Amino acid sequence: MKKLTVLILLFTLSGIARSQESAYDDKVEYQKKTQETFAIAFPYPSSVVEDALVEKLEKMGFKTKESKGFRTYKGIVIKNITPESMDYVFRVERKSRKEKDESVVYMLIMKGDANMFSLLGDDVKNQARRFLNDMAPYMEAFNLEVEISKQQDVVDKAEKKLKKLEDDADDLQRKLKKLQGDIEDNAKDQENQSGEIQNQKLVLEAMKAKRKN
Repeated sequence: MKKLTVLILLFTLSGIARSQESAYDDKVEYQKKTQETFAIAFPYPSSVVEDALVEKLEKMGFKTKESKGFRTYKGIVIKNITPESMDYVFRVERKSRKEKDESVVYMLIMKGDANMFSLLGDDVKNQARRFLNDMAPYMEAFNLEVEISKQQDVVDKAEKKLKKLEDDADDLQRKLKKLQGDIEDNAKDQENQSGEIQNQKLVLEAMKAKRKN
């Protein structure tokens, strides 16, 4: 059973080492339109990927606004993509119903309501894909910390349960010690009572001996 538990743990943690797909061009529904976008898949749950994405961009100095599953960063400059001020819109969703632990990140580059994808030069598009690809190590590290935190919770709960068992054992030992004392006292009481019975019997026999025939 212990070997099985270790194997399950190793299999879980091995998720961080799964093959990473490269960024690609895709489409996503946004503002009631099918929009051209950049995309990349990560082998981690969507909640983890979205938290990592928000934290990464926040560290770059960008604040997000979330609406209907999309996160918008208005009028920002991501120098790794283009020196121009753009609106960047991200969406993170589960890759598929079956692949619940894999996610896709969509990145639209907008100006106002206009999708800039078709107007971007090849160099900017390549930079956009590279920007998404470069997120892979950050996602991996973030996911690892999430897994470590979860495993720490498992350890903490196991230790808490052990502490309760140890406290219960101490309590049972105290009860056992008291019970053993009670048994010893009971044995002494039985011995004293037996002696008292013998004394009372002697008194009874003496009284009977005084009867007149």
